[in-house]
Amino acid sequence: MSRPPVPDPAGGRGQQRWVGWLALPGILALVCLGLWLYVSNRELDSIEARSLNAETIRETLLRHLSLTAVSTVLVVVIAVPLGILLTRPFTRRIRGTLLTIANIGQAVPTIGLLALLAVAFFFLGFWAAIVGLVVYAVLPVLRNTMVGLEEVDAAVLEAGRGMGLSTGQVLRRLELPLAVPVILAGIRTALVINVGTATLAAYINAGGLGTLIVAGFSTNRILVSLTGAVLSAVLALLVDHLAGIAEDLLKPKGL
Repeated sequence: MSRPPVPDPAGGRGQQRWVGWLALPGILALVCLGLWLYVSNRELDSIEARSLNAETIRETLLRHLSLTAVSTVLVVVIAVPLGILLTRPFTRRIRGTLLTIANIGQAVPTIGLLALLAVAFFFLGFWAAIVGLVVYAVLPVLRNTMVGLEEVDAAVLEAGRGMGLSTGQVLRRLELPLAVPVILAGIRTALVINVGTATLAAYINAGGLGTLIVAGFSTNRILVSLTGAVLSAVLALLVDHLAGIAEDLLKPKGL
């Protein structure tokens, strides 16, 4: 008598993971479809038609993505090495001072920070916004890098040194791999912060989806502002979801 097939739990978990990954993008796609149907069925005046045509929305969306991507990459390039450096014993005396400086971006209101940078350096546009976004989002990655490295079990590090690994090898082979989940969580936080904060870049002529919101309010066209707000929210939720997927995939196995 043949035995019934045993269900594969790994396969079931994989299927549930795919369903979870696709559920939110499907919902967001329906939201965008509903927005498109609502806008397309309205009689638009010349200002609304100029702001809500496909080319304008594509350009503002690409600009918003560029602001987010460039600022987040710079945050990672700055904050992760600095976080590693601040966990080394020889930087103990200056650690508090550097963390206080990094915390300034979070302490100052975002729009005030962007305006301050524009006034202080006498420049507007894309790179002014990038500087502001980097200053504002550097702290989560910096702190998570430090926390992730400091939480590595000292016995593990001692065992690595006992096996003859150098200080640099202990960092590369033990500390950083074990700290990856916490560092990735900080990068995800910074990414979501930059997506939301980039809407304010419109106030210093840097473009992005915020231009739709600002244009709608300045011309009393609520539909334009609504479109910009919905697209910004959809983009923020989608980016956070994709960052969560990347976090799951990049996390070392067994952690």
